[in-house]
Amino acid sequence: MSLPSNRNTPSVQLEDGVRIPQLGFGVFQISPDEVQARVEEALDVGYRHIDTAAAYNNEQGVGRALTASGLPRDEVFVTTKLRNGEQGRTSAADALRGSLDRLGLEYVDLYLIHWPSPARDAYVDSWRAMIEAKRAGLARAIGVSNFLPHHLERVITETGVVPAVDQIELHPYFAQPGVVRILGERGVAVESYSPLGQGRDLADPVVLEIAAVLDRAPAQVILRWHLQHGYIAIPKASARPRMAANLDVFDFHLTEEDMRRIDSLDTGERIGGDPDTFEISQIR
Repeated sequence: MSLPSNRNTPSVQLEDGVRIPQLGFGVFQISPDEVQARVEEALDVGYRHIDTAAAYNNEQGVGRALTASGLPRDEVFVTTKLRNGEQGRTSAADALRGSLDRLGLEYVDLYLIHWPSPARDAYVDSWRAMIEAKRAGLARAIGVSNFLPHHLERVITETGVVPAVDQIELHPYFAQPGVVRILGERGVAVESYSPLGQGRDLADPVVLEIAAVLDRAPAQVILRWHLQHGYIAIPKASARPRMAANLDVFDFHLTEEDMRRIDSLDTGERIGGDPDTFEISQIR
């Protein structure tokens, strides 16, 4: 297997000093049977940041791909997430050990609470478990996902520890400027999932026009928009050419006018669940 280095991919320094590659490969909805091959290919293309979750039921395949790649452990940034149904101080600690076993790793680079799941009222206790896991060296950095400002403020107020990252649905049609502003004020890095709007945003006339002028693919234009905003993005791709194209976004820039036009596409309509009401256990 050819393993090209990916020196062109910039990284973002989190508040705790850990550096995370700004562009990663997401494995949401990749089946357990397919994920090893996909991740091996992504690593071969040059990705050095892999994002999974216990709820995706594919951590084991991700771990096999990491082993098969032959890459030193410290060259690949690995994120996984805590299921809603495993929230709680003791259960969250056990869940992380389960994820590490499935991944075949001694630590993850980033561990996230997948959803606040407010009806369970366990995310603060889960956060305490994650603070302890970081101190124990089981996670280099800890953060949250799908947290709105009031969820974020509660964990900070009750524990005194600010999450390093909030991974949220974010794309041109759902840009969440208010949430992004508050995260910036708190020093929390913004990580975009569904960064292409699950493909919906790619057909927008503004995106198509900018892509035509730059002789770039629409996905490259949108990913460049994320990068220039300072966001971390984790697109998914099923074919090697698309994987490579998504990673080939570091040698051009959008103008301020391009950025303004894409910013103006925000509809305020999300694709995924509402963090205030999403309560699926994620255990199946």
